Amino acid sequence: MTKTPTIRIRTRRKYYRLIFTFLMALMMSLIISTALLLVKVGYGDGFFTELMQSWALAFAFAWPSAYVCAYLVQEHVLSRIEFY
Repeated sequence: MTKTPTIRIRTRRKYYRLIFTFLMALMMSLIISTALLLVKVGYGDGFFTELMQSWALAFAFAWPSAYVCAYLVQEHVLSRIEFY
């Protein structure tokens, strides 16, 4: 059995928040879009087409809002809490 090589990407530390919020918004918008679509119309013909359209719209709002919220929480809320 051959071992699959691990893919590693090197980038600057300053892009951490940008990449983190991108991945979180990507996954969360997919999960929420799928759940709401299943509740609203159920699973039927054209489900995946509708899902891709709603996911794209949800992600367009999720990424910028997640980036701003992560900044506000990290800089203005968590900085006032003393962790030990």
